[in-house]
Amino acid sequence: MTLKMFKIVKIRSYEMGLYFRDGEFKSLLGEGRYWFFDPLDKVRVEVVSQRAPWLAHDKLDVIVKSGALKDRAVVLDLKDYQRALVWIDGRFSHVLPPGLHAYWTGHREVKVEVVDARSVRFTHDELPVIVRSPYADRLLDVCLVERNTAGVLFYDGRYVETLASGLYAFWRNTADAKVVELDLRETMLDMAGQEIMTADKVTLRMNAVVTYRVVDPRKAVSVADDVRQALYREAQLALRTALTARELDQFLTDKDAVAREMEETVRRRVAALGLEIVSAGIRDVILPGDMKDLMNKVTEAKKAAEANLIVRREETAAMRSQANTAKLLEGNPTLMRLRELEVLEKVAAGGKLNVVLGEKGLAERVVNLL
Repeated sequence: MTLKMFKIVKIRSYEMGLYFRDGEFKSLLGEGRYWFFDPLDKVRVEVVSQRAPWLAHDKLDVIVKSGALKDRAVVLDLKDYQRALVWIDGRFSHVLPPGLHAYWTGHREVKVEVVDARSVRFTHDELPVIVRSPYADRLLDVCLVERNTAGVLFYDGRYVETLASGLYAFWRNTADAKVVELDLRETMLDMAGQEIMTADKVTLRMNAVVTYRVVDPRKAVSVADDVRQALYREAQLALRTALTARELDQFLTDKDAVAREMEETVRRRVAALGLEIVSAGIRDVILPGDMKDLMNKVTEAKKAAEANLIVRREETAAMRSQANTAKLLEGNPTLMRLRELEVLEKVAAGGKLNVVLGEKGLAERVVNLL
């Protein structure tokens, strides 16, 4: 029964005892063995390890106020706008929110850096390590702006700056930080299935394409709710305006003129959207079925007329050549004889020919022709 009146507490070299009597904190107990006379069970000693240096206790404010932690621990009383970065033994450990915190310094090397969260954006040389630490996702909004993109930063709906590619972090509960990412590479906008009527009331189905890139990210996210959709509408209207002012034959003769007019119109309009037009063109033109048959017949008739004209020209040229040859042979007997030899040579090449020659010439001494 005597032993029940005493409490024995053993504290090791890496431990610390928190001594409470009747619910009131009294002191810290270092390494050693302690005997307490406690017949009324009013003594309580909480043994905590200094190997895990963070001292978490529901009566931490009382312990700190007593001054017992002086020279034994690092005490932080963080205001609402403050955060703390904690390194233990040279390695980053975690981020601390506002509040009262204490870290034992007897067995571990503890380093603490207090930062002001009112700047909203958090920058640090070891940012990649910090954002991967425990509790970081509770206190920080992390944003990775990918390569070839730009991030437009807003605080509480107000434009702040345009961010290049990289890793960024923003303190939570200080401002509503939002980053809108935009791709800065050339992008193709496909305008398929556009049905447009020409000036002579022929309905065409067209496919066009516009290539663009973002040159002013702030305008691209501020001027229109969807900059790609806005570009599509502008390009669609420009194409319709250019085509409805032309008849079908005029359009088919010079499709590039329509594409150039569309590109120039769109280029002027989308400058206010923060975009730059790289190129624009008409990819396909689809005629209605009956119009296609009619165009094929017209083309066939034109080609037939062109072929007939060519044949007539060739016949005329051949007759003119024969007339010139006849005049030349009529005035030159020697050439006439050579012509006769050519004819005989062609005949000989195609069959059997027996020729008997005399003294007065080949043509006058032909006696047997088979």
